[in-house]
Amino acid sequence: MHDTLSALVERALAGNQRPLEFYLREQSHLPGPKANLDLADDMQSLLVKAVSRNPEQVRSLLYYLINSDRQKVASNTPEEFIMLCGIIAFGACAAVVPAWRGEAYSLLSQHACSAYWRVREGVALAYQHLLYTCAQETLDHFMQLATTGNYLHQRAAIVAIAEPAILYLPEMLPAALTLQRIALERLQSVAPTERKNEQFRILRRTLGYTLSVITAAAPEQGFALMRECATWNDPDIREVLRENLKKKRLAKFAKDAEEVAKLL
Repeated sequence: MHDTLSALVERALAGNQRPLEFYLREQSHLPGPKANLDLADDMQSLLVKAVSRNPEQVRSLLYYLINSDRQKVASNTPEEFIMLCGIIAFGACAAVVPAWRGEAYSLLSQHACSAYWRVREGVALAYQHLLYTCAQETLDHFMQLATTGNYLHQRAAIVAIAEPAILYLPEMLPAALTLQRIALERLQSVAPTERKNEQFRILRRTLGYTLSVITAAAPEQGFALMRECATWNDPDIREVLRENLKKKRLAKFAKDAEEVAKLL
């Protein structure tokens, strides 16, 4: 598959994008329960290798994959997968081309608000590439999303950093805890009449697992935050905490989990 994909990427960079597009459609695994993320990862790897020698051709191909017409396609389709591939690859390429990063943050911020959950996941994967190579710059962007963005912007910030491998990088844990707190406090501040909003529910569901990921990596600080949140007497925050306490990753912290549960 990799040799075929490599040849098709080279053709696409030379201006013939259609064969690559057809291949991505056929190999997308969509419609279906799980998109072909291995193929998307191969795509970004090939484009990262190509970007130093053909930057403008790579950029043109990325925009071809993420073009605005695809924003109108239905979810769980091959067209959605093509868009997903472009988004992930844009983040990966911007990670190695500093001049592209401002453009990448803007593009990812836009697509973080997609109606399609797979596109939102692609945004998170793209942000993770940036976290590995330009951590502080990306964390500053996350802080902006968390403090001034909408519910889906907040979701993008907290979910991208909630990855165990990333949390062990320098400075990531304190930032992750801060982002969780900001999102939880903003969730708690929303008026009851506004909580039926679907984007609010998406953020709440995301907090229902990201907090346990952060807590597993920093149990003392994570459980302290959970205990504090339990005292807020907010029904949605209580639901967030209950969902996190169910996660197997917290099983070895039974005593701390029980203390939080008693406060609910």
